[in-house]
Order: sequence, then structure tokens, then C-alpha cells
Amino acid sequence: MVKLPQTIREYKTRGDKPQNLRLEQASLSPPRASEVTVKIHAVSLQYRDLLVVHGRYAGARGDLVPCSDGAGEIVAVGADVKRWKVGDRVCPNFALDHVCGDVTEETKATALGGNIDGVLREYINVPAYSIVRIPDHLSYEEASTLPCAALTAYCALLGPRPLKGGDYVLALGTGGVSTFAAQIALASGANVIVTSSSDEKMEVARKLGVQHRINYKKTPNWDEEVRKITGGRGVDHVIEVGGPNTLQKSSRAVKDSGWVHIIGFVSGGEHGIPVETAIWNAITFRGLLVGSVMQFEDMNRLFAARDIHPIIDRVFTFEHAIDAYTYLESQKHVGKVVIQVSKD
Repeated sequence: MVKLPQTIREYKTRGDKPQNLRLEQASLSPPRASEVTVKIHAVSLQYRDLLVVHGRYAGARGDLVPCSDGAGEIVAVGADVKRWKVGDRVCPNFALDHVCGDVTEETKATALGGNIDGVLREYINVPAYSIVRIPDHLSYEEASTLPCAALTAYCALLGPRPLKGGDYVLALGTGGVSTFAAQIALASGANVIVTSSSDEKMEVARKLGVQHRINYKKTPNWDEEVRKITGGRGVDHVIEVGGPNTLQKSSRAVKDSGWVHIIGFVSGGEHGIPVETAIWNAITFRGLLVGSVMQFEDMNRLFAARDIHPIIDRVFTFEHAIDAYTYLESQKHVGKVVIQVSKD
């Protein structure tokens, strides 16, 4: 067993903007009987992390270690742990106690980087039932992007109404969830439509194999363009990350009896779900809150089978984590922004 350090470095936030993140020393205790100690190699950022450090995330406590998405190696195991060993490459699940089944208040209370301390630190102790094995073909930096963005996209498209070959999927934007949704849909034989405000970002989508790309600044009525692409039918699934300001158009872009998966609200706005349209067109509006350990394992099998590699825009060092937050907030990225925590 690796000799554990007595003190580690970790970032703390009081929810008073990312520039005030503090790099501090903390003590590291040995793992309890049912826990493992994970040396964090990489952490990826997402929109939720911005909300936390700005003090705008519901339920986040003060003086918190932020971030939910990390990847690393097991360096110690508790006395009762049988499945895992030192050296295994793993990711903790977004909510530690969400092993299977539906989201509950109890599982939400164990969400890393919000309700409890997260992964923006050098080591973390987590329950052995909360981790999943990293696919062999992925690096630590790539694997760090999986727990929230990738798993959310997977649970949207392969949840209650799994997509089928030939289906149409509309992904709004080119951020982490939308990019993963495009990759998963393409790997499953679906047709993908991506919207973006940037031709440069759409070129990245084209190289992924995305068949249809719409610049919503040049084509503000993108919902009408989606209808044209689908021959007037509409898409089977919408990955809705914009929120109130895009919901109306998403509801016009989806087919009768289609699914709008509500994942984010980056565009803001005051509009709600168009109830009359939802009823008349039998649209299912589904909110998502990531996924379970079991779903994470299912997703990793797909990634391994199809050799899917996450799209990483930039990697920052641990000492420059604040710069990573600033870059994420600029919205210049395509895919994921990653922080390299360990250099070995």
C-alpha cells in the first residue's frame, strides 16, 4: 500500500467568485473500512462549478471544496473493500450514494462539489461503492470529463426512450453535455444537428461527424431550419441546455411525441414550458440530474466498444485552476476544460 501523505492541497470557495478560490493545506485521514483513497490526477469543469463559486447554486454550502468531476488512481483501500485494489484507475460518481434507481433527496445530499466537498484537491476518500473503473483507452484527463457531462448526455439519450439508429438528435451548443450527446448519438447510428454561434466551433462538430450544423446567429429561426432538415417531422430528442430562452424553439423543433431533455439554463430568460404545445404535440419535457453508478458503468462500456474519446479544449495546471474557471466563463471552449492535478 502506498504511503499516504499527512497533508494535501485543496481549493476552497466561499461562493464569492472564482478569483477568490483559495489553495489551502488540509489533513488526510486513512480510508475507513468501506472506503478507498483516490489520488486525483485530473478534474474537469462545468457550468455548475461556475454557479457554485459565484454563490448561485442552490444547496451549496459555504467554505467548500468545489468540483464534482475527477479521475485518479486508488492508493489505499479500507479493510472491508474487496472489489478494488491499489493502482486501479477510477472516477467517483457525481452523487456518491446514487448507486442505482431514481434520484432522491438522500442521493442529492451526496453530490460532490455542492452539498459536500468535491474533487478539486490532491486526494479524496470515497465509499468503495461510489466509484467506477476508467475505460482502458482513456487518459486521466479524458476520464475526468465523464461523471457529469458525459453521463448526463448518456442518460438523456439512452434513458426511458432510448434513441435508435436513424433518429434525429438536436444538441444545443458545443459545450460538454452537447458535445458528448453528439458523440453518443453518432455512435448509436443517429443523425445529429448541432447549433452554435461560431463557425469555428461548428467546424469541430463537423470533424466529429455531425451531419447538420446551424449557426443560430446567422439563422435565428433555427427551429424552422431543424424542421426543414427533418423533412417537416422534427427531431426525436432535444438536448436542451439553454433553458427558458430556448425552450420555446426547442418545443417547435421536436417531433410529436418527442423528448426535450432539460439539462441546463445557460441562456437564462423567464419563459416556462409551453404547456399548450406540450399537450397538443404530446411532448415529454424531462429534467435530468446526472446518473447513477450503474448507468456510469453502462456508459463506459459504450465508450470502450465505440472507442469514444472526450473532446478536451484546454488543460490547465492545478496551480492555475482560477485561470481554468475564467476560461470556462468566457464560453470560448468546445467540449471540456480540464485541470491537471497530479503530474505523475
